[in-house]
Formats: sequence, C-alpha cells, structure tokens
Amino acid sequence: MDPDSQITSIAHVIQLAVAPVFLLTGVAAFIGVISNRLGRIVDRARDLERHLLSASPARIEALRTSLRNLAKRARLANRALSLCVCCAVLICADIVVLFVGTLAGERFGSAVAVVFVLAMLALIVALLLFLREVYLATRFLRIDASEVYAPESTTPPESGR
Repeated sequence: MDPDSQITSIAHVIQLAVAPVFLLTGVAAFIGVISNRLGRIVDRARDLERHLLSASPARIEALRTSLRNLAKRARLANRALSLCVCCAVLICADIVVLFVGTLAGERFGSAVAVVFVLAMLALIVALLLFLREVYLATRFLRIDASEVYAPESTTPPESGR
C-alpha cells in the first residue's frame, strides 16, 4: 500500500470515528448526571441514617422506608452508571477496531456493527434504568410542610392568612 493511499484510508477512518466520538461525549455527560444523582442519594441516605439513631419510635419506620427507597434508587443509578461505562468502553473499542482494521488492511465491518449495536443496547438499558430511578424519586417525593418547618414539632407552622 503506498503512503498516499494509507493516509487517505486513515483520513477516512478519522471521518468515520467522528460520530462515535460525539456519542462518547454525550455518554460522558450522562455519566456525570448519573454520578451526581448517585452522590445525592448517598448523601441523603447518610443524613437519614444519622437521624435514625436519635429518632423517636414513631418516626423510625418512616425513616427506614425512606432508606429502603433510597437504596432502590441507588441500585438503579449504579446499574445505569455501569451500563453507561460499558457503553463508553464499547464505543472506544469500536473506534479502535476501525483504526486497527484500516492499518491492518482488513475490513471489520461486521465487528464494528456488532460492537456499536452492543454499545447502543447498553445505552438504551441505562436510559431506561435512569428513567425508572427518576420515576421512583418523584413517586416517593413527599412534601410535608410540618416536617419541612419543624421536624420535631407536632403542629404545623402558622399560615399567613
């Protein structure tokens, strides 16, 4: 293979690799979103665990229910995060296969397609898990004014009528 032909082939592969690189950027942003949510879930669980130690018996069951819900959300977020990382690794592998195939003078079209489909399946499942985590977060959301303003009080704050 002459040098000009090889340069042309590599330039073509770089063009083909641009789309997966942009996809990789989007997946990386999604990993950041899920990581932040997971961090907030963990922080909230730690806060509730601290309250559990000094809670009244009547409040203990509510705190345990909240902790169980946070544990479900954390598992979903962790699985979504893991699948996003798998997706990113598969996208990187796809780019490597494109370049190796070009440099070796082989066409690995089937391998590239299979790896890309696997990456997309991982991303789809990650998005569905993320959606489920968001659903659980809003489903278990409780806005109780008496708890927000005075967690130890038995009467709600005066309203400004």
